[in-house]
Amino acid sequence: MLDTKGQPVIQPLLDTMAETFIKWHLSANVVTGIALTIGILASVWIYVDMIWLGLSFLWLSGFLDAVDGTMARKTKPSAVGTVLDVTFDRIVEGGIILVLAMKYPEHAVILLVLMFSILLAMTLFLTIGNVAPNSGKKSFHYATGLAERTEGFILLTIMVIFAPTWLFWTTLFFIIIEVLSTVLRFTAFAKEERETHERT
Repeated sequence: MLDTKGQPVIQPLLDTMAETFIKWHLSANVVTGIALTIGILASVWIYVDMIWLGLSFLWLSGFLDAVDGTMARKTKPSAVGTVLDVTFDRIVEGGIILVLAMKYPEHAVILLVLMFSILLAMTLFLTIGNVAPNSGKKSFHYATGLAERTEGFILLTIMVIFAPTWLFWTTLFFIIIEVLSTVLRFTAFAKEERETHERT
């Protein structure tokens, strides 16, 4: 939701950074790889209790992930870039959850449930993206939802900051948001499909 609503606000900054990287002869895929590396380092810093450095790296990774998409649209989007982008996003997010499970094994079960809810949400998101007609700027149909990447980063940040005391409850809240977002996204898709069939 925040990704979609906040796009007009942050887009000028993304455009500036994208144009700068293009002038430096960096490709969108290279920036995607840099974002992945920084995101993995975020997990490392959090694991060794350098929490604020880790969170800074996490958000920097997320920002570069937005920049690489802008770069791709300004140059030449590629199918490989799309696959790498979506895959690397999940590696970064999964790395944070994995590190929390390693640091606080007493909460491993609910963190595993969170992983499952994200898997379910991404399966639905990508399936809708594959079967629905694409009319947007992205390389596949982007089904907006209650929880998009920014919401995920906010919730991961809260989980890290308040671990281990409130880790169970913050993770449970994340799960509820993921499930609700999945249900709403599917409901919206089913409604669009029904209206399309009624018009034909």
